[in-house]
Amino acid sequence: MSKSSAPRRHLPTSPFAAPVVPVAKEFSLGDRVSHDQYGLGTIVGVEEGIAMLVDFGARQVRVLSPYTRMDRL
Repeated sequence: MSKSSAPRRHLPTSPFAAPVVPVAKEFSLGDRVSHDQYGLGTIVGVEEGIAMLVDFGARQVRVLSPYTRMDRL
């Protein structure tokens, strides 16, 4: 038995709060960023709405949307 890929529906009569979908942050080419795991870096590639390619000096990492662990400096 496998899980379905569709998210579960929230019923209006439910006593539990509806799940919050994180909003994707906006970044552009050349922005300086700070990442919780990798540290300071510069955005060197953009895949609109999908991922950002970030140069952290020692390596380049493809960070996927919604970029919850990354902030613009």
